[in-house]
Amino acid sequence: MSMRTLPLLFINLGGEMLYILEQRLQSYKVPVDKPSKVMNDIICALFSKSFMEELFKPHEIYSKRTQRAVLTRLAHASILRLNQASMDKLYDLTTMAFKYQVLLCPRPRDLLLVTFNHLDAIRAFVSDNSAVLNQVNETHRQLIETYTPLSNGELQLIRQTLLICFQDLNIRVSVFLKDKLQAANGHFVLPLGGPIPCGSEVPGLIRLFVRYPGEAHRSHEVCHLFPSGGSYSPALPEGSFHVSGNRVLTLGTNMYTSSQPVETSVSERQSCGLCTKMSTNPNLLAKEELNLLSHLLGSLEDQNKDENRTVYRVNLFTTDEEEQELEESPVQVLNIQAAKDQQAAEELGRIMGEFTEEWEPSQSSQSKGDDLLTMMDEL
Repeated sequence: MSMRTLPLLFINLGGEMLYILEQRLQSYKVPVDKPSKVMNDIICALFSKSFMEELFKPHEIYSKRTQRAVLTRLAHASILRLNQASMDKLYDLTTMAFKYQVLLCPRPRDLLLVTFNHLDAIRAFVSDNSAVLNQVNETHRQLIETYTPLSNGELQLIRQTLLICFQDLNIRVSVFLKDKLQAANGHFVLPLGGPIPCGSEVPGLIRLFVRYPGEAHRSHEVCHLFPSGGSYSPALPEGSFHVSGNRVLTLGTNMYTSSQPVETSVSERQSCGLCTKMSTNPNLLAKEELNLLSHLLGSLEDQNKDENRTVYRVNLFTTDEEEQELEESPVQVLNIQAAKDQQAAEELGRIMGEFTEEWEPSQSSQSKGDDLLTMMDEL
């Protein structure tokens, strides 16, 4: 496995999470200044200097439980509060969206373009906050310095590491199901056609270089055509790997628009040990992984000391008639919608106290990572 995967993993997962939260906040008609504050707080936590410095150190990929714990604390770094069910669905949708993007990368190097698309969108979220914008730009420059010199083989190893991390996640997402990008069993449908990777030729041609007797220093090219089995088109231009520019690739851009509500249909996970539904309680065996991040959010401790601040508790996933067709499927599904209902609207306007986790780690336990989780709970 690659030891350089963590920065790409968390930046892309964070970007997808921000897309979803931004769309939900718009659908709930939250006061104008509140969505901006939520996005600024989460992005500031994600791109904090100490957090990024640790991520860029060579590490093995973290477990799914650890990834979820970190994303949960990032989501709660703002005035927004999600209940357990909403956080479960948010994590599922975030990971499936990024898995789809990794699968469809035409070539390993395009994984960087996916990441840069997320960073371009994140910069737009904080365009009015110069301090946070500088944090994002600094991370972008660090990504360019770290990953653009890598060979295709090293980038392919990063891609394989990400795919191994997501290989057991086959969760049905109605956004993908309606566009026929996902099968009923949760597997993604890979297209047979479209633009080929940059620098490649359209499949269907075999070239043979033949030397005839008497022409030892000269070879002749003989071409043969064969059916490729797909409708392929010539490669698109090379995307920009700089801080700004045309990325060409659309993977990693925001697929959630006001005209297309975000909705998920999460299927029951298989009984495989790696696929069972994760609890919000921390894995007591994950201490070593979490300790690697124990000091990352130290620079954020002073951000949220105001005990009288307004906190919004939002249930982002409600029921809608549009999911009735999916309910008829033989697979048991949970309906998740971003539609606004009366109960959610009343709950959104209520001022809530500071969020506290229900669990308390045992002092006698030899688990690792308690320091990080405690620090993140204080945000």
